Amino acid sequence: MPRPRFPTRLQYFFFGADFSSGLRTAVAILLPAALGAQFGQFDLGLTMATGAVCVSVPDTPGPASHRRNGQLAALALVFAVALLTGYAAPVRWLLGLEVVALSFGLSMLLVWGARAGAVGTAGLLALVLTLAHPAARPALVLPHALALAAGAAWYGLLALVLNWVGPYRAAQQALGESIHALAGFLNAKADFYRTRTNLADDYRRLVARQVAVSDTQEAVRAVLFRSRQVVNESTSTGRRLVLTFVDLVDLYERATAVFLDYEALRRDFGGSGVMDEIAQLLRRQAAALDRLGAAVQANRALAGPPPDFLPALDAIKAHLDALGARAGGPSVWPLKKTLVTLRDLSRRLTDMGRYFDARLGPGAAPAVPERAAQHGQFVASQAWEPRAYFQNFTLQSSVFRHSLRVLVASGLAFGVSELLWHGAHSYWILLTATVLLKPGFSLTRQRNEQRVLGTLGGGLLGLAVLAAIGSNDARFAVLVVFAVVAYSFQRLSYVVFVVFLTAYLIIMYGLLKFEYLNVLQERVIDTVIGSAIAFGTGYFLFPRWEATDLPGLMAKVLRANLAYLHQVTARLAAPAGPDRTPYRLARKNAYVAAANLAAAFQRMLSEPKRTHRQPTAVFEFVVLNYTLAAGIAALAAADPGPEFTAATRRALVSAQAALAAALRTLAPDAPPEVAADTPPAAAAPDDPAWREQLAFLQKVSGDISKAAAAAVAAIGAPEPPAAPAPARESLGTAGA
Repeated sequence: MPRPRFPTRLQYFFFGADFSSGLRTAVAILLPAALGAQFGQFDLGLTMATGAVCVSVPDTPGPASHRRNGQLAALALVFAVALLTGYAAPVRWLLGLEVVALSFGLSMLLVWGARAGAVGTAGLLALVLTLAHPAARPALVLPHALALAAGAAWYGLLALVLNWVGPYRAAQQALGESIHALAGFLNAKADFYRTRTNLADDYRRLVARQVAVSDTQEAVRAVLFRSRQVVNESTSTGRRLVLTFVDLVDLYERATAVFLDYEALRRDFGGSGVMDEIAQLLRRQAAALDRLGAAVQANRALAGPPPDFLPALDAIKAHLDALGARAGGPSVWPLKKTLVTLRDLSRRLTDMGRYFDARLGPGAAPAVPERAAQHGQFVASQAWEPRAYFQNFTLQSSVFRHSLRVLVASGLAFGVSELLWHGAHSYWILLTATVLLKPGFSLTRQRNEQRVLGTLGGGLLGLAVLAAIGSNDARFAVLVVFAVVAYSFQRLSYVVFVVFLTAYLIIMYGLLKFEYLNVLQERVIDTVIGSAIAFGTGYFLFPRWEATDLPGLMAKVLRANLAYLHQVTARLAAPAGPDRTPYRLARKNAYVAAANLAAAFQRMLSEPKRTHRQPTAVFEFVVLNYTLAAGIAALAAADPGPEFTAATRRALVSAQAALAAALRTLAPDAPPEVAADTPPAAAAPDDPAWREQLAFLQKVSGDISKAAAAAVAAIGAPEPPAAPAPARESLGTAGA
C-alpha cells in the first residue's frame, strides 16, 4: 500500500499549515480590495492589499512570538521603503541607485536567519510594487506609504486574532506533518523487504524520506518547544502534543535501528514469502501512523478501535520459527531482529494512539512534571548580534556573495526595464529577477524553470476561465478560489503557486476591463527576461557549487555520529546512569547532520554535471553513515543490554577509532575526539547475537573510514571558513 488513502491526503491538505496560510493570506489581500471597490476607493484598497502581501512573506511557520516580531519588522520596513521609493521615483538615476543599494542591503539580512531574510524580501517586494503604483505627486507619497502600512497592520491583526482563537493549531499542524513524514519513511523501509524492487532506488527514496522527517521534526521543535503555553503542559492538549512528539522521535529511532544486508536476505528468503509479510505489516503500521497524524492535524479524537497487529506478528514469528527449524538453512536471526523492532513499533503506536483515543477522553496523556524543565536544555537559542551583518562583508560569506548577485541582477533588470523594454508592467522584470535568485544555484535553476512553465500554464488557465465564464460574479468567485489555491501552494509547490497566481491576475485584469491578452503577453516576456537575468547571474557570478561544501558536511556527520556512539557506549556501560538528555541531544544532532548531508547531495545532482564530484562515492558515504546510525540505534535499543564485557568494550573502542580516523581524513585540523568514560568491563561472556551486532558496527565503521579516504581523494578536503558563519534562526530543540 504505497500511498495513503485519498481522503487522508485531502485531510492533510485542508487541515495543514499551508492551506491555513493560503486562506489567511487570500482573505487579507482580497478583502481590502473588494471593500475598496465596493465603496469607490479601489486604489486605496489595492494599496492596502499590497501591504498585506508584503507582510505575509515573513509569516512563515514558527513560534507565535517569532512570527509577530517578523511581521512588525516587515511593517516598519515596508513603510520606510515606500517613503524612500516614492520620493526617489521622479529622479530615475536616483531610483536606480536606490534599487541596487536596497537589493544588496536587504538581501544581507539573511545573515540573521531565514525569517530575517524574509523580512528583507518583504522590503524588496514593497520596493517593486511601489514602482507598479507610484504616487502621482510628492504630496501623496506619505498617504501611499501609510496605506501600505495599514494593509500590513491589517494582516498582522488578522494573524494575531487567529492565533488567539487557536493557540495550539500551529503545533498540531506541524506535529501532524511530522507524523505524516515518518509514515512515509516506514513505507520506504517496507520497500526493502519487497522482493521486486530495486535496492538502489530504495536507498535513494529512503534518504529523501530521511530528509523530510528531519525537516518536519525541526519544524515541530521550533513551534512546540518555543511556545510556553505548550511546554508548560498545563493542559491536556499541551501534554498530548509534547508526549506524542517525544514518542515520535523515539519511534523514528526504533525504525532506523534495523539495517540489514537486504540483498542477502532477498536471496535467502525471497521465495519463502516471509519478506513480503514483513513489508505488508510495515505498510499497515505506516497507515495507522498516517491516520494518527491526520487526527492530530485536524484536532479531533482518533475514532474507532486501535489496529491489532498481534495476529500478523504471531504469523511472522511462526513462519520464522519454521524457517529456522530447517537443517542447513540460512540464519533467520536478522529477520527475528526485525520482528522485535516490529513488536516495539506496534507498542509505541498503541501508546501514541491512546493520547488521542476518543474512548479514553482528555486525561489519556499523563502529566510529566520534569519534562518542561528538560525542554530548556534542548532549545538552541542565539542572540541577535548586529556586528554579524558587517562581519559577513567578505567573499567567503555565502550571504555576501548572494547579495552581490542580487545587486547585479536588480541593476540589470532595472536597466533593461528602463532602457530596452519599457512596458506598462516592466517592473515584473525586476520582480522576477529578485524573487527567483536564491543563494544556491540548484534552487535558482529549479525556480526559473517552474516560473516560466507556471506563467505559461497560468496564462492559458486564466484565458480559459475568461472565455468560458461571462458573469463577473462567477469570475470573481473563481478568482477567490484561485487566490486561495495559489497562496496555499506557495511553500508546497512553487509551480502550482505560479500557475494559479498568474491565472488569478489575468482574471483580475479581465474584471477591471484591461486588455488582458496584452497583459498576458507582457507578463510572459517580462518573466522570460527576468528569469534569464536570474539564471545568468546565479550561474556566472560567484557560483559556489554544492560539491564544494560536501566534505565539510561529511565531517559534521562523522563528528555527530561519534558523539552519538559515545553517548550510547556510556549508557550501555552504566544502564542505571543519570539522565538521558545528553544522549537525546547527540541523537538529534546525528539525525540532523545526516539529513543536511543528504539534502546537499540531492541539490548537487540538480546542478550542472560538470560541477559534480564523484557522486557515486558521496552516495556510498551517505548510505554507510545511515547504516552506521542504524547500528548505533540498534545498540541503544538494547539498553539495558548484555553486560558490558571486555569484548563489547573492545568492539566499541575499535569502531570509535575507525570513525575518528575517518574524521581526521576529512578534517585534519579537527580536535581529537575524547572517548566516553566507561567503568571496568565485566567478565561475563557475550551473547552470540550481540557479538554479531558489534561486528556489524565495526565493519561499517571501517568501511566509512575507507569511503572517507576515497571521497577526499575524489573531491578534496573541506575548505576552512574564513569568515563567521551567518547567524541562523534557531529551529528549536532536539526533542527527546
